[in-house]
Amino acid sequence: NAPKGLVVFVHGGYWMESDKTSWSHLAAGAVGRGFAVAMPSYTLCPRTRISGIVNEVAAAIGKAAAMVDGPLMLTGHSAGGHLASRMVTTTSPLGAMLAQRIRRVVSISGLHDLRPLMFTALNKTLNIDEREALSESPALLRPLQGTRITCWVGGGERSEFLRQSALLANIWTGLGAATQSVVEPDRHHFNAVDGLADPDHPLTRTLVDE
Repeated sequence: NAPKGLVVFVHGGYWMESDKTSWSHLAAGAVGRGFAVAMPSYTLCPRTRISGIVNEVAAAIGKAAAMVDGPLMLTGHSAGGHLASRMVTTTSPLGAMLAQRIRRVVSISGLHDLRPLMFTALNKTLNIDEREALSESPALLRPLQGTRITCWVGGGERSEFLRQSALLANIWTGLGAATQSVVEPDRHHFNAVDGLADPDHPLTRTLVDE
């Protein structure tokens, strides 16, 4: 049978670590519900900038979407949550026709405001400046018309991840997006994403909108 649609999962690692091979088990939930799943890797900082990663991920989504008909669901963890939500802003590098296929975005423990990272040791690798923080932070951008996004975070996460998750849902609600903010109890930053491996977990059901 043809898949019901396409789920794209974007991995985290602060834009400077990891690749898709560490996360393939998370495809099981969406696959179990009849969806195809794509998991792109991308060039890591400092070999590129976050703006370059945004363009790479958009290109990867375009290639995968050309192979699978039907609705498109985007999700990502941590830095991947940033990249997934960045795709549904008015300055998204996705083409208009492709963006119209996006049915839902789920940002899991996403980083939506890059400005605080400029003042951390991580920025020695990320090289975020004020201009990039303003142009690449979903929380500082307008969502595309019709955007439906869930900001999902573990209840045991550090306060900054809880803040960043609530922030995007709050701001984008005021800008016309259909937003939902979920704090899953008894989850921390590294297992908040685990529900994607289970077809019946609320995280998977939210993502595929069933």
